[in-house]
Amino acid sequence: MTAEEFLAAKSVKTRRALNAFLNARGDSPPTLLEAIRYTLFAGGKQFRPALALGAAELISGDDACALPAACAIEMLHCYSLVHDDLPAMDDDDLRRGKPTVHKAYGEALAILVGDALATLAFEMAAEANDVRVVREIAEAAGPRGMAGGQVLDLQAASNTVSLEQLRELHARKTGALIRASVRCGALLADANTKQLDALTAYGEHTGLAFQIADDILDVVGSKDRLGKPIGSDAAKAKSTYPAVVGLERARELANEATDAAIEALVLFGDAADPLRKLARFVVERDS
Repeated sequence: MTAEEFLAAKSVKTRRALNAFLNARGDSPPTLLEAIRYTLFAGGKQFRPALALGAAELISGDDACALPAACAIEMLHCYSLVHDDLPAMDDDDLRRGKPTVHKAYGEALAILVGDALATLAFEMAAEANDVRVVREIAEAAGPRGMAGGQVLDLQAASNTVSLEQLRELHARKTGALIRASVRCGALLADANTKQLDALTAYGEHTGLAFQIADDILDVVGSKDRLGKPIGSDAAKAKSTYPAVVGLERARELANEATDAAIEALVLFGDAADPLRKLARFVVERDS
């Protein structure tokens, strides 16, 4: 099975569960639900849910136990995109080839969509009946994770940052939720300490590779493939790996992070091949 086939299979499960979850909340304001669906089902690879489900499957042979966490993480990820796209943040008009939520529904509703997704995520996470999962995703989304990373990103704009500062920024903004995805899947599948440590390292290295690859694609990618304008990071004077170390060194760092992610899985033998392929896919993708 290729990485793309693996992602597609896990996406089907995640989307089905998300749809059922939203259907059970039909007494919510219709416009809010419509905008939430617009956000959740707008496309995308659903990479983070696939990591959670893949980690659980690796440990226990079944991914069903991780489905609540996978859905919660996807809702948190989408909430962060909605808020990141707002005029007060990155001020983007396109996301996944479609108008961003504030362009389609207005800024006020976009803010509320993000708020709703953030709270719905914890409602969904609670269905796992494991407080460790709630703690993992709360930390990944909060000041030590995505929210803190966005603050560092805003502060870094138009300023010179070191490679170490850039790593910290992206470890919070992007890496934290990817790390949490893998850890939640492993925890819910009852991974032992060695297994959890190995998968945590895998998640950290994969998160780094993912962000570097995103930065590279903003320089050399295709608008049609990415579904958003190319060069927006440079236009906004954002701190990125190509800007800090150059394009070629950024590519080297992405490959080094991927190699480290794959090496972290040696404990699992051939059973971890799907996760290895996902790690390689991160740096080979064109969107």
